[in-house]
Amino acid sequence: MTESLDQALAAVRDRVLAADSLVRALASGRRKGTRPAWRRVELRYVDLKAGRRLQVTRYDETQAHTSNHEDAAAVLEELFAEPFGNWHVDTATETLQVRVTKSGDAVASVQPRTGPAPSREHDRAKARLLPEDDPVLRELGISDAHGRVKPSRRAKYRQVEEFLRELAATVEDALAAGRITPTEQAPLRVVDLGCGNAYLTFVAHAWLSRVRGLPTRLVGVDVKEQSRRHNAGVAERLGVAGEVTFVVGSIEGVELDEPPQVVLALHACDTATDDALARAVGWESALVLAAPCCHRDLSRQLRDHADVTAYPALVRDGILRERFADTLTDALRAGLLRTRGYRVDVVEFVDSAHTPRNTLLRAVATGAPGERAQAEVDELTATWKVQPYLASLLGR
Repeated sequence: MTESLDQALAAVRDRVLAADSLVRALASGRRKGTRPAWRRVELRYVDLKAGRRLQVTRYDETQAHTSNHEDAAAVLEELFAEPFGNWHVDTATETLQVRVTKSGDAVASVQPRTGPAPSREHDRAKARLLPEDDPVLRELGISDAHGRVKPSRRAKYRQVEEFLRELAATVEDALAAGRITPTEQAPLRVVDLGCGNAYLTFVAHAWLSRVRGLPTRLVGVDVKEQSRRHNAGVAERLGVAGEVTFVVGSIEGVELDEPPQVVLALHACDTATDDALARAVGWESALVLAAPCCHRDLSRQLRDHADVTAYPALVRDGILRERFADTLTDALRAGLLRTRGYRVDVVEFVDSAHTPRNTLLRAVATGAPGERAQAEVDELTATWKVQPYLASLLGR
């Protein structure tokens, strides 16, 4: 129901300051025309030698900053001064969700919650969204029979964790804003386009359904029948065959029973990422997470027009042209999604020390096209004499 923002924040304060029952609180999103200092902030209590402290993890665009505080009330007042658009608070018995409206009021809801008791352990290593001994990681060959990540699979495990952090942040924002409302009768519909061996398909389902407790149905799409058979076998062994299914088809041609609310497209090569983004727009999906791979299409166009672009020195040499094409392609993709009513963040997916393909496009449907987005896209395409493949797919 709608109430004053002060009333809603007072309810948040009461639950966060109840140290014995708080599981976790999350501040995210932004109010109209504003931008908080942090992309999101997570709160939980930890027990240290000096006593119980409120642990605050603040996320910027690339990393997390964690600190511990004795005066929890003072921390809350500081955070309440930031123009966050959503608050999500889990306690041992209930979940409070607060969304700030365009008028500055708040829509708040409280739902019963069941789940694990609050953990107060202070883990100086980064808290894991999917522990090393999770059955999914064992089945995928990332962890060994003893539940330890294999030395040769450390990079893959890091990729899994960073992907889940981005997925978690995006899903929590959407839940708090009411953009997705999964129930047992209407589970969250997710599709992974170009899923391959489905590493991230299975870990996404594990986190969404088992860790986060959301009813979820996930479909993996790949052009290879061999991949479908392999992945279906993994789903059977994990006991999730009724919730995770696989179909053979192309990204641009696959037909689903219902349009998905969440679209994943991770390391789809070249214009396959554009196909995935266009399908998400056509399905009017609420959330999109895409990690592009190679960017050959615009690289070829830049090569062909090297003598007529505004800054030919940037694209004359092959290595510079390829790197610039990566940036230009993803800037245009983000801009084109904004013209279709998505809020888009372009963030680092995995540290560049582990893979050079480390950009993630994270898009959330808002229904309000960016006012300057089309002008920015037009300026870029005119300056560099290129035609983005995604623009042709979207009819622009």
